[in-house]
Amino acid sequence: MSRFSVIVPTFGVAGHLARALDSVLTQSFGDVELIPVCDAPDSPAAAVAAAYAARDPRVAPVHSPPSGGLSGARNTGIAAATGDYLLFLDGDDDLVPGALGALDAGLPAGVDVLYFGHQRVHWWEGEPSTPPLDKAPEVLGAHVPAWSAAYRRGFLTEHGLTFPEGHFTDAGWGGLVTVAAERSALLRTVCVRHHLRRQGSRLNAPGGHHFELLDQVERVLTRVSERTVPAARSKALFGQLFSLVLKTAAHPARVPARRRRAFFRRAGTLYRRHRPAGFRVPAGSLGVQHRLLAVGAYGAFRALRGANRAASGVVRRVPRPRMLRTRALYAAQLRRPLDENLAVYCAYWGRGYACNPAAIHAKARELAPHIRSVFLVEPEAVAALPKDVEHAVIGSRRAWEVLARAKYLVNNANFADGVVKRPGSVHVQTQHGTPLKKMGVDQSTYPVVAAASGSFTKLLSRVDRWDYNLSSNRHSTQMWERAFPGTYEALEYGYPRNDAFCTATAEDVARVRERLGVPEGKTALLYAPTHRDYSTGFEARLDLEAFCEEIGEEFVVLLRAHYFYDEGRGRSGGRIIDVTGHRSSEDVCLAADALITDYSSIMFDYANLDRPIVVYADDWEVYRETRGVYFDVMQEPPGRVARTPGELAGLFTDGSYAAAAAADLRARFRERFCQFDDGRAAERVVRRVLLGEPPEAIPPVLPLAERVPAPAASTLVRS
Repeated sequence: MSRFSVIVPTFGVAGHLARALDSVLTQSFGDVELIPVCDAPDSPAAAVAAAYAARDPRVAPVHSPPSGGLSGARNTGIAAATGDYLLFLDGDDDLVPGALGALDAGLPAGVDVLYFGHQRVHWWEGEPSTPPLDKAPEVLGAHVPAWSAAYRRGFLTEHGLTFPEGHFTDAGWGGLVTVAAERSALLRTVCVRHHLRRQGSRLNAPGGHHFELLDQVERVLTRVSERTVPAARSKALFGQLFSLVLKTAAHPARVPARRRRAFFRRAGTLYRRHRPAGFRVPAGSLGVQHRLLAVGAYGAFRALRGANRAASGVVRRVPRPRMLRTRALYAAQLRRPLDENLAVYCAYWGRGYACNPAAIHAKARELAPHIRSVFLVEPEAVAALPKDVEHAVIGSRRAWEVLARAKYLVNNANFADGVVKRPGSVHVQTQHGTPLKKMGVDQSTYPVVAAASGSFTKLLSRVDRWDYNLSSNRHSTQMWERAFPGTYEALEYGYPRNDAFCTATAEDVARVRERLGVPEGKTALLYAPTHRDYSTGFEARLDLEAFCEEIGEEFVVLLRAHYFYDEGRGRSGGRIIDVTGHRSSEDVCLAADALITDYSSIMFDYANLDRPIVVYADDWEVYRETRGVYFDVMQEPPGRVARTPGELAGLFTDGSYAAAAAADLRARFRERFCQFDDGRAAERVVRRVLLGEPPEAIPPVLPLAERVPAPAASTLVRS
């Protein structure tokens, strides 16, 4: 039995969960049991929790079905807990250092509930705020979140206390605890950092779920009527509960218009039925609202609310979306109905027919031929398009027409800021790599890259358009959640562009090598360095001529610069072949017998081929400090690592780049980062998004051990 059991619901917070768990396990006070509550054994959060459980015996994950919601998850944790006192921690919050020690020292013997302080940390910027604890502990009640108190397990068991079902469970729980607790105490020390979500609380969103607040109020006040509760406590609790009710009633956007009067009417009935004798209404405007609720004067209440909003400047004309004058046509097209059978695709800001959008486009023409597909490209990319691909030039009249009317919009970057997310449209963000370097809002603390990234506000407005976001591994799922906070659904389907790595044949590989000019019988090394935010222009970072001279005649190098650059500086001809301009990175990977890269996300894609990978990290420390990374690739590489040109050449002259030790590193890397790329990613996306098939009907991912990657051409790699 532990002193504390910390119960952590994990639904939808996989990207933040490690921070929450670390905040518990790294406490100086170690007599703790940590119970992550996961929605399914194979969920992203469950994978994180399982990894922690494997390392630390204090971690004991349990599972609760998503249908049980937050209350079900917490109740499952309560049933599993063995600690003297229980704490509840949201999976995206964290305990401050020293919190458990402070709680242990501050707990009076036998106290039922110990309330403690917390900080509210804005998701983006600004100083954290610490709400005051200015009431006696026995009447704190419904105003304190469940995660801002420690509860004696014996007290909860004795009174059969569990979290009530439905929305606003904290209000119901706090009220029920207040009614039952005989001994309460207060510790003003801040113990929890509560990280506010960019989307705000789901409870504040508009909808009929606000009637469940009244259910919770009725549940608590009915319990008060069944017990002998001190008058001061019952009056304080009544006032707290109805301050929540009136706050909702005073925000007309929360309750649907046709149901606002019904909400007010039911609230008034509860108010009159349960008002404690001697209850005095608050002063000021809130007191007026109490009186109007008590007599059921909805018309007067609505007028008061309107007057208050007008006085505070809240009521203002809603601005119309600002459109560029040259896109007046787009504004007109937005007034026309959506075309249910039109999909618009774009890749790399219009650079061409490539990447995940192209793979989805091709599969859609096979599985959903009734959907017309239009690919958006820049003018200079038109000539390289496959002849049978319908296209529109970005910025043209036709491009804005299809953008306005399309039901489906698919992109591996983002559409222009002026594109409007229409009700009923479906935006699919395919991404274009697995993140090693920091992305999205995680870049904000790295000045060099943040300065080049533009407005994060605009970035987030683009994220708000996404309905689906693709992921090729759990690492990506978690990092996207942090980097691009939004309400989209993560599709762990793999990257469609990587389907080729499981479906290509030896004949396909031979054709690609011939097209690229790889001499027969040579071992092709793909050199693909990434972009450096701290430098301008393309830098090969390696003297390729000298490298080729040193490693021997059996090798040729395929040079592929980052897509930010039009071409590399390698000279085509001889043993260096510049493939930067080739449309398909998948083709280039298929042609290569081994990969040399630095920190490019191409390593994650290439790992699907199970061919040798070498990391050439001549500036790791500088890159890590200026760009920021999510993990240390020096400690978890996909193969051998070289820090100098001499070390790099040595790996190829002695053959160790493809030896057993390198293969072992690659196997561990593949286990983590090649989870979902099994050759059927494009099919899964088309079936789920374009054909509307339910999740349970989507083809499952083939286990890694059962996949057969496309064969390499080099006999050296095959041996």
